[in-house]
Formats: sequence, structure tokens, C-alpha cells
Amino acid sequence: MAARPLSGCICEAFRSELTMLSPRPRTPDRILFVAETKTPVGVPLHRSALHSFASLKARPPLANPDQRIGLMGGSFNPAHEGHAIGARTAMRRLRLDAVWWMVTPANPLKPSAGLPPLAQRTESARTFAKGRTMPVTGFEAALGSPYTVATLLYLKQRFPRVRFVWIMGADNLATFHHWRHWREMTCLVPIAVVDRPGWRLKALASPAARWMAGRRLPEEAASLLPNRKPPAWAFLSTRLSEQSSTALRARLGP
Repeated sequence: MAARPLSGCICEAFRSELTMLSPRPRTPDRILFVAETKTPVGVPLHRSALHSFASLKARPPLANPDQRIGLMGGSFNPAHEGHAIGARTAMRRLRLDAVWWMVTPANPLKPSAGLPPLAQRTESARTFAKGRTMPVTGFEAALGSPYTVATLLYLKQRFPRVRFVWIMGADNLATFHHWRHWREMTCLVPIAVVDRPGWRLKALASPAARWMAGRRLPEEAASLLPNRKPPAWAFLSTRLSEQSSTALRARLGP
């Protein structure tokens, strides 16, 4: 089924729901109430996603008000040069202060059998994430939800004045419409899509790209993206690396 063009009222309704969580205390009763409501597209939010607000165990990297922070999540199984190119491209083109490499406990869209431990994949990411402006973190494991929308909700509440941008590869945009609450994600933060070999046309023709078509910034204006009110996105051309985690796993074997 073709995705209908994005409607601004969807995001406005979603933001209205989220005001129930801030700035008042994050009590379990209030979290449960919001978890049982439906999103503007008629899908109940995952209960653990909102319960994650109450978690005190998560330790994300530090961020200061008005900083421009890129969020690059993934399994990093293993990390490779393509990830580094994407992070450096976003850092430069969006004029970011930092790019957080967020190593996820698991990917809900992929089988978890054989997935190396979080610590091992974190070390793999540190091989390519160089410098203080590219911290590697596994804080999502403490949130109690495998879904990215839960991470974004948590970060927006934890750092209300930080300008976050979600960074994904073109291969991920091509399948973004399979992510849980992907429409709500577009309402939370701007999105930067970095080109990947063989995925440009598929990404730009994807249901998510068509749904967000009217909110796309010209590539030459990408530096404005962190300041844009979501939904907003930009596609970033860059030097392409043929490396992929799938190919590296096949080469390394079990």
C-alpha cells in the first residue's frame, strides 16, 4: 500500500500527547496512561517505550543545551568504514558538534541468534569512531525497549534543549516503513540520510521518502537541518564504501 503524504496535523497531535510527560514528574501512573493511549496514526505505543522514561540506569553521553548532536544507531555487527564515512559526512555537512554511535542491544527486524555481545560490538564501533566528538555508547540496553522511537522519546525528555538529528543510511530509509512507529519518529527529530552503494534510487522511491517528500531540504541546505522543526530530512551524497556488515560477517564466517 502506498504511503500517503505526511500530514502536519499528525505530528502536532503526537506532540500534544507528549506534553503530558513534561515538565511534571515521570511517575509510573502518568507513564502508564500515555503508554495506553494511541498515536495519531492509530497504533498503541509500545508499553516499555514509555516506561523507559522512568529508567535511571541509562547513561548516555553528555550533551549541552543548543548543541547539535547526530544519533547513529545500529547493531555494528561488525562496524566498518561505511559507518565512519556516514558519521564524518553528517558531522561535516550538518555542522554537528558530535555524532553518537549508539550500539543497540538487538535489531527487532533481524534475528538475534548469533549476535555477538554488546561489549564486543561496542569495541568494534570504537575501532572506527575516532575522537571525543564521536562517542560510542550502549545506553539503549538500559531503556527496556528495542525500538528506536523509545530512544528518541527518552533523549528528547532527558535533553530538551539539544538539537538531535537521526542519521541513517540509504539502505535503512528503503525499509524505514517497517520500523515500529516510524511516522512518530519523523515527528521527533530531523533525519539525515547518507547515501549507500546501490541504495540511492530504492531509498528515494521508498514509502517513507514519498510520505516525507514535502519536508525534504535541498542537499545544499543540509546545514540547516538541525535547526528545522521536525518532520524534516535531507539526503546526503558522499564517497561510497562497498563495505557492509553482512559482507564482512560472510567473509569472517561463524
